[in-house]
Amino acid sequence: MGSLEVERKTVGWAARDPSGVLSPYAYTLRDTGSEDVYVKVMCCGICHTDIHQTKNDLGMSNYPMVPGHEVVGEVIEVGSEVTKFRSGDVVGVGCLVGCCGKCRPCNADIEQYCSKKIWSYNDVYTDGKPTQGGFAGAMVVDQKFVVKIPDGMAPEQAAPLLCAGVTVYSPLNHFGLKQSGLRGGILGLGGVGHMGVKIAKAMGHHVTVISSSDKKRVEALDHLGADDYLVSSDAARVQEAADSLDYIIDTIPVFHPLEPYLSLLKIDGKLILMGVINTPLQFVSPMVMLGRKSITGSFIGSIKETEEMLDFCKDKGLTSTIEIVKMDYINTAFERLEKNDVRYRFVVDVAGSKLDQ
Repeated sequence: MGSLEVERKTVGWAARDPSGVLSPYAYTLRDTGSEDVYVKVMCCGICHTDIHQTKNDLGMSNYPMVPGHEVVGEVIEVGSEVTKFRSGDVVGVGCLVGCCGKCRPCNADIEQYCSKKIWSYNDVYTDGKPTQGGFAGAMVVDQKFVVKIPDGMAPEQAAPLLCAGVTVYSPLNHFGLKQSGLRGGILGLGGVGHMGVKIAKAMGHHVTVISSSDKKRVEALDHLGADDYLVSSDAARVQEAADSLDYIIDTIPVFHPLEPYLSLLKIDGKLILMGVINTPLQFVSPMVMLGRKSITGSFIGSIKETEEMLDFCKDKGLTSTIEIVKMDYINTAFERLEKNDVRYRFVVDVAGSKLDQ
């Protein structure tokens, strides 16, 4: 058990302005305490939210900003009150590093809905210092927001599960959609969508991938194991599939009409929104009234759900489909992600990169 009384320095790759371009940035890690875990970062997945944040798409960005919230690393040292982890453990850190611990969501173990939650980056910690993410050599994190990566799960495979994986698992868990035999739709086949197909199939669901074009048909059916593929502009096929799905997980992060997808839902079906979209969506009310359908949302997942999801993926042998890159490729990776030119998640090999150049 080490003592974490001194500040530590590290190097991350930070955006300096809304151009979103990342470059090396040396900074001091926040003061550490008895409940903290000092983690040497091994790898970190790239999420679409990293682009939104670095480019100030949501109007709330502070710079310099080191993004990255799908972090896997090795515990180097722990505070005196840490009981869950020890040096040498392989652990994960997701989207959050703090919460109030007192409100109704916190007391119900759904701290992602705490109004005082603290983001892994682009936020301010309780000590007044900015939080910085996982595209860096190290992080210091409260043990409550650290999860153990199951033995035998490769770090680079685990990284996307900490956001993309739990983002899908959480609504299926919360809305009672885990039982086998359900019929689900996955709208959008990116980082979150591809994990949606894999997790839903592992739960025994009949899975239809819904996309705007035919170009991902082979990948969806042959590589990911989806049962059906529906092009949203194919009016005849959409009409054939009407009233057939128990739920749709909508991962699209840009404006899109909702009516075509609402028509696919059975009575009491749920359209679950997951993409961060900063323009209003619209629909006509009879589309939901005449089938008692729900448009709802879900936001990442709790630490408890993250632990459950990791165990589920380990038990079912689920892996992410990834492309591993070094840190000096990260700006190109961001550009490619904006064009959906990745199958299906970039993971940065942080430990194998030269961070200061």
